[in-house]
Amino acid sequence: ARRPRAQAQVSVCASLLVPVFCCIMSRKGIVGGNWKCNPKTVAEAQALAKAVEGGAWEASKVDVVLFPVALHALPAQQESKKAKIGMQNPYKAGAFTGEVSVDQIKDAGMEWVLVGHSERRHVFKESDALLAERVKLSQDSGLQVIYCIGELLEEREAGKTNDVCAQQLDAVLGSISDWSRVVLAYEPVWAIGTGKVATPEQAQEAHKAVRELIAAKVSPDVAAAIRIQYGGSVNAGNCKELIALPDVDGFLVGGAALKPEFLDIIAAVQG
Repeated sequence: ARRPRAQAQVSVCASLLVPVFCCIMSRKGIVGGNWKCNPKTVAEAQALAKAVEGGAWEASKVDVVLFPVALHALPAQQESKKAKIGMQNPYKAGAFTGEVSVDQIKDAGMEWVLVGHSERRHVFKESDALLAERVKLSQDSGLQVIYCIGELLEEREAGKTNDVCAQQLDAVLGSISDWSRVVLAYEPVWAIGTGKVATPEQAQEAHKAVRELIAAKVSPDVAAAIRIQYGGSVNAGNCKELIALPDVDGFLVGGAALKPEFLDIIAAVQG
């Protein structure tokens, strides 16, 4: 539901004096299920979507977006009324083998896209410039974007978490014209699929820093309103503690999105 979220205090950031904002802001919780390159069959994808649809959650209280592979998106969409189906990696039409265009996504009745996941950055070597182009194409077409940021283990150990997140955010600031159609997902790369999870203190510190950066670079109002998800080995056992943090507004879930516990995570966010 739209739970009151106490805002972090914003002070000097990026050499700009930002007014302190202490208001209570209502941000609707959001849960993303990133199925990555799973499951193996159309039938399994439809069964997963049907299971999510059958959960005791209300779309008026929490947003749920599932991201199957392109081949499974339309079959999954047939099973989904409460949940939204999105595409994992948008681009533009033309001679771009392997891509799916924003126009094709919209024509299929989908509203959401996922951009900048660490596997796109680090496995497929997608640059900040390419990700910024994907975000701009999505914005220009009216799609809603979940944009992922996060640091590698060596970057965290070197104390560079906030610098990395700032760089990845800076890359897309010029591509965003409507912040109401953007959700950020902080995903520490060292916690994705490893079973490790950021401590509540680490998660809150990173989310707070991202919100402060947006307050400085965009506006305090946008910072107060934008939803920031946590991702990285989220499961039914740790989600309640994490969602209680003031700057965590939901989750981008990987492995657990393929399991029954995904409904427990949705329930925790719905409150």
